[in-house]
Amino acid sequence: MSRKSFFNFKYAISRKSSSPKTPPPAPPTQPLPPQKFTSPAVFQPNADEMRRVFNKFDKNKDGKISKEEYGSAVGLLGGKKAKSEVAKAFQVIDVDGDGFIDFEEFMKAQTADGGVKTGEIKSAFQVFDLDGNGKISAEELVQVLRQLGERCSLESCRKMVKGVDADGDGMIDVDEFMGLMTRTMKLA
Repeated sequence: MSRKSFFNFKYAISRKSSSPKTPPPAPPTQPLPPQKFTSPAVFQPNADEMRRVFNKFDKNKDGKISKEEYGSAVGLLGGKKAKSEVAKAFQVIDVDGDGFIDFEEFMKAQTADGGVKTGEIKSAFQVFDLDGNGKISAEELVQVLRQLGERCSLESCRKMVKGVDADGDGMIDVDEFMGLMTRTMKLA
């Protein structure tokens, strides 16, 4: 699955679906994560968290996302393939056609089709799982966060991983990531 899947996150760019890799079940001697996300659940994003994401895209803090700001953020996460989809996605999200995405349009894009689907969150997981082994290490987390312009030390990322790591293996698996990402969301 390509990294651009993360950016198809409600923008109706492409509806090709493919199953993300899931790690094998934990051996019986290890505790299982508290919740398994196997159903195609749909979640409503938290408006406060979406505002923080919106503000990350809005680099000049003018209350709207320009095509350049959007392209810059997508390019950081998704690479060259995602950049080729920027114009299409931007056009879909910019409902009023003014050349900018305001917060209302941004939220509508996140809640289209009923909300955020588990498959979309699993695609986001793959952005962080740089080596494709089905787990996110603190080192991978540092690398992706730095690409996003976030300042985060390796020690801080280790603490973040530890706070999410339900099975104690020192890494975040897809189910732990799902739990983290949906903690503040409501089932649709």
